[in-house]
Parts: sequence; C-alpha cells; structure tokens
Amino acid sequence: MNKRDSAYTGFVFKKYEAPELSVFDKLLDIFKEVITHTSGDVDEAFDWLEQLDKTYEITTPEYTLEDFKRDLFEKGFIQERTKPDGNSGIGITAKTERAIRQRALNQIFGKLKKSGSGNHNTKKIGTGDETTGETRAYQFGDGLDNVSMTESIRNAQINNGISNGFQLTEEDLVVNETTHKSQMSTVLMIDISHSMILYGEDRITPAKKVAMALAELITTRYPKDTLDIIVFGNDSWRISIQDLPYLQVGPYHTNTVAGLELAMDLLRRKKNTNKQIFMITDGKPSCLRLPDGRYYKNSNGLDQHIVRKCYDKASQARKLHIPITTFMIAQDHYLMQFVRAFTQANQGKAFYTGLQGLGEMIFEDYEQNRKKRIKG
Repeated sequence: MNKRDSAYTGFVFKKYEAPELSVFDKLLDIFKEVITHTSGDVDEAFDWLEQLDKTYEITTPEYTLEDFKRDLFEKGFIQERTKPDGNSGIGITAKTERAIRQRALNQIFGKLKKSGSGNHNTKKIGTGDETTGETRAYQFGDGLDNVSMTESIRNAQINNGISNGFQLTEEDLVVNETTHKSQMSTVLMIDISHSMILYGEDRITPAKKVAMALAELITTRYPKDTLDIIVFGNDSWRISIQDLPYLQVGPYHTNTVAGLELAMDLLRRKKNTNKQIFMITDGKPSCLRLPDGRYYKNSNGLDQHIVRKCYDKASQARKLHIPITTFMIAQDHYLMQFVRAFTQANQGKAFYTGLQGLGEMIFEDYEQNRKKRIKG
C-alpha cells in the first residue's frame, strides 16, 4: 500500500441515518397499528388510512391507497373471506396476525433476540438442557448425548494406554454437567366488560397488545413456557393467540370469579412446578353465576357477596401455589382497597396503573417471577 492509499484508510464516524422506507412499508406499519384498533376489520382500517392520508399526505400520485391494497393482497396480508354474517368481505391472514404480534412485542418489550429452548435456569445440578462447562463420571441412566467424547477418549488413553490397541471402558466415560431448566405456566386474564371502553378511553386495545406481545415473547424466547389467554365478562372462556386481533368488549358485567376458576383449572392440568396468573382489569367484580345458571349482578359499589367469593378464589390459588398479579387500570380509592385485600388473600402482587407503561410492567414482572419462582 502506498502513501496515497494509506491516506484513505481508517474509520469514518457520522450521524446515523435511518434507511428511507418505501410508501408501502410506511403504510404497512400504520396498517398493522390501525387493524389492531379496528379488531381486524379491514374496511374500517382503510377508512382510517384514508383520513390519515388526507392529513399527513402519506401516499403519492405514483403510489395510492388502491396500490397499497393491491400489494396487500399480492403479498398475502389480506384475503377474501366469509364474514360471520355469511357475507363475503376482506379479512387479514395468519401472516398479518403474526406481524401484529411481532409489532406489539417490539413496541412494548423492545427488540429481543430469540434464544434457544427455554431460559429459566436454576442453580441445581442434574439432568438438564444447558452444560455448565464441568464434567463428572458417567452414571447409569445418563444420556449418551451428554457424554464428553474428548474427555472420555483422553481418560481411556491415560488409563489403558495405546500399546495394545485402543480400549474405552465404562470407567473412562465422563459426561458434561448440566443445569435444570424450569418451565413457567402463565394464564393471562383480560377483562372484556363494557367498562373497558367507557369514559372515552380505549382500554381493550392496550390489553390486546400486551397479550399479543407476551404470546410472541414466550413462543420465541421461552418456548418451553406455556401461555393460556382467557377473557372474562359475565362468564369466562379461553381464546387462542389467533383470536387476539379480533378481541372486543361486550355488554358484560365483570365476573372475576369465573375467570379465576377457569385460570386455576387450566393451571391444574400443567405439569410445570412454576405457575402464575396475570389479571388485567379496570373495574370491580360485579357478577356471579349461580348454581342454577342465573346471573347475580350488582354494579352499585362493592357487593360483599361477590367480593367474598373473589377472596375465596384468591386464597384457593395461594393454597395451590399460584400467585396472582393484578394490573388494575383504575385508581379509585375503594377499588384499590378491594385489590389490596384480594392480593393479601393470595399473597400475590398488585399494580395500580393507567394504560401507559402497562406492557413494560407485565414484562418486568414476568421476568422477575420466572427468576423468583424457580424451584430445585
């Protein structure tokens, strides 16, 4: 290299410039946000996009919303489908559902790197998934995949020599030491009572985003963990991850007891030692289903009959070693008193929060619980 060449070597530092996004990519990012708010309604989402385009001039004469819709079809983000009322229409695809979950994960938890199977390390040595870097003598029952061939062959050469041919005996074998990896089973309860959209505040969309982000986190970073998602209004039922973008509130009261019963029933079936319930709600319990199938409802204050049933379920969960973490999207003084008593009965935790930062708190609590709840 001559002097002229060497003058141009070295590092050049300058301010980072984000790559320019195409109009399609800009619209796609907005579409994924809007479709979450419209609960999967593509027609309504495009109405929103038209209004946003008029305000912010996102499209160009060369690339219009019609071009964007055509590309969504061609790239597999939307498709023709039959609506529940029997009429044909446009709906989102599984590809879009996955994209929405990933976007929620990035929004709430940040861009997390995908790791291998499970990530719940314990300090106990034994048959597990991850090596510690240490070895020990082979014992009957050890898996052959854990045998350290390098160390075993080295032992055979030292113990038996090589003059009479190579010999490898059971006494020469050593295995890689491993640590246990625990599994966590989580049930996320989402309140879908009518109050989740009262007072001009959309509380259900942030709850959906949290559920989608938590689902994406567990399936990508902690694939050995399990997550069940249930909703509760007058009754409670389980929903799939695929149902989340379409989740809506209904004309329901809040049957917290039904949600807790279903959550505990799901967790009883799990073989994992570590179990927990996350509950997102904004209102007081106001409904019970009676043994004869009728509903007992009372929205006026805290009904002591309903409240006592909630406390009983909290205590029952504690006996089953299932902690409940309540995220209360309200700060009414009398409701906070109820949540405090409910949390004390369960020996769980409670957060009194608005919608801002809800996802971060649930993520942090999930991480903390998985560290604290690990058992040898």
